[in-house]
Amino acid sequence: MRRGRKSEIREFGTYTRDLREITQWLLEADCQMVAMESTGPYWKPLYNVFEMLEMPAIIVNAAHIKAVPGRKTDTETLIDKYMDVAYKEAADSIDALPGIAKTSAQQIVAEIGIDMSRFPSSGHLCSWAGICPGNNESAGKRKSGKTKKGNKMLKSTLTQCAMVAVKDKDSYFHAQYQRLLVRRGKKKAIVAIAHSMLIAIYHVLSGSSFVNLGADYYNQFGTEKKINAYLAKIKKLGCEPPLAAYVS
Repeated sequence: MRRGRKSEIREFGTYTRDLREITQWLLEADCQMVAMESTGPYWKPLYNVFEMLEMPAIIVNAAHIKAVPGRKTDTETLIDKYMDVAYKEAADSIDALPGIAKTSAQQIVAEIGIDMSRFPSSGHLCSWAGICPGNNESAGKRKSGKTKKGNKMLKSTLTQCAMVAVKDKDSYFHAQYQRLLVRRGKKKAIVAIAHSMLIAIYHVLSGSSFVNLGADYYNQFGTEKKINAYLAKIKKLGCEPPLAAYVS
């Protein structure tokens, strides 16, 4: 962190809590611009966090980060100048999904392309990406739920997007995550959300418009069973609900 001629150096880890700490530190210091070295894929999770918080951040060449601070390269410059118009439109279309910001959308499109006809179905795309659980069953028992290797870069980006999407309490992905969290645990639930997001992306790039089903999507199912279950609980407490209250 540079403030005039003075500089402050701090070290942070790579877990989610660490990303939050460094973001909070920069916000409290009223940081005007963040410059990150474009070394491998390590800058991407943090860049996505900065973008979601609308904090100015740029990616610079590692060899020039001191000599030319603030020079924008790699991500935005290359994509904005050289990406085909069709690719830009595709990236804009999937940017409508909760959890997907501009840079993430561009990364996803760069990995899977815009021609979905090469994938017979959304399931084939998910399998190619390695973002769907394995289906290893024997005698009706599931042996493994591990995901395939697939496209590591795409999986990383989708996982980061899923982690952001589940925090949107008005989205379908939040409702789905809450539904899966108890049964599958946090890690597998996030993978399932990433899987659902990739399915949605497939259909959007195939010409459909994205529709957010909403956080109350699951509430419309099994309403009759829920009502009767609650009435049964009331009955156990010693109260006799009227027969008209039961739903058949």
